[in-house]
Amino acid sequence: MLSYIGQVKKLRRCCQLLVLEYKIKANKIKCQAIEEAIRTTQFIRNKCLRYWMDASKEDKINRFALNKYSTELRNEFNFVKQLNSMAVQASAERAWIAIQRFFDNCKFKKPGKKGFPRFQHDNRSVEYKTSGWKLHPTRKRITFTDKKGIGELKLLGKWDIHTFPIKSIKRVRIVRRADGFYCQFSVDFDNSKLLEPTGNQVGLDVGLEYFYSDSNGNHVDNPRFLRKAEIDIKRVQRRIYKHKKGSLRRRKSRKVYARKHLRVSRQRNEFVKTEALTLVQSNDLVAYEDLKVKNMVKNHSFAKSINDVAWSQFRQWLEYFADKHNRQAIAVKPHNTSQLCSNCGVKVKKELKDRIHRCSCGCVLQRDVNAAINILERARGGQPQSNAQGVATSTLLGASLVEQVATTN
Repeated sequence: MLSYIGQVKKLRRCCQLLVLEYKIKANKIKCQAIEEAIRTTQFIRNKCLRYWMDASKEDKINRFALNKYSTELRNEFNFVKQLNSMAVQASAERAWIAIQRFFDNCKFKKPGKKGFPRFQHDNRSVEYKTSGWKLHPTRKRITFTDKKGIGELKLLGKWDIHTFPIKSIKRVRIVRRADGFYCQFSVDFDNSKLLEPTGNQVGLDVGLEYFYSDSNGNHVDNPRFLRKAEIDIKRVQRRIYKHKKGSLRRRKSRKVYARKHLRVSRQRNEFVKTEALTLVQSNDLVAYEDLKVKNMVKNHSFAKSINDVAWSQFRQWLEYFADKHNRQAIAVKPHNTSQLCSNCGVKVKKELKDRIHRCSCGCVLQRDVNAAINILERARGGQPQSNAQGVATSTLLGASLVEQVATTN
């Protein structure tokens, strides 16, 4: 029997979703109503999680049992009843997703911690399904029709939501970020695009000196968004501690600080997305290292730089665009790719500070270029493919936006 998340992965080819995001313009009263809906979502999730923890093995709690329990919560608590019934179900499904992830990690013997579900205290979103909201005919406004009092909200953005029929919208989600609230529309849309073969293949070696070096000898500079903004971020952070805890000025300073980090996060995401799309469009095969970034950041000397360069995010976008455009994205084992000579295969030991590869066979290359060539050769040589067209945006009946992006490794 397939697990719930496994079903999402299996059906990713059948149904793809496009997520369109708009900035919300609302007054103070409506923002307070959104906050109340978000807190209610968190309450339902935590109550469902406690219900699962307290249940015995004979009860066999599953997704449908949690949905049934969420109905009981509506009858028991008036503030839960004010939230749309489908939004209440979506909140209960968030608890089941956390439970199912824990079961899958135990079943497949994931190394390290298995991720036992924990109670949430920092929820930032509320999700509606196909009811509880109504789009204005101009598609520039949305009205939430439940009893939370959110009402009509103005949408600001450039996405063309008016080009899609209402029936194709499967989820509507309100998300709180550092710079305000956003409304996300999850639209059923076939966005796969097949590209003409180029005949090109490339191997990539990511690093801290360069963002990546390819097997053709090209380098892409590391943008270091966090390092560049660090002085300004620290200056804003110092302002927080100058104000008394719980004061209005301290809350304002925290919002300014959060917006600084949000800007860095958006810069980083747009950069890796652009680089990944360019690589996939110009190559039939993209080979890269199967790095364990979680283990690498345990080295505190390089943790900040590794997190700033966003290798995991870059890989996710590579796999997503490879699946979308029917290209090959292959992850190979990274062992000794920097030490082996790409010309003769002899192992040439080098320290991290040694940036030039010199071999007795006469091969002289920049260290990362030599590694990129080895990575490409391993991908060509029948190495086990840890990823074959990896990330797809998909959904399933009852799935929340949290699980709409499924990664297969």
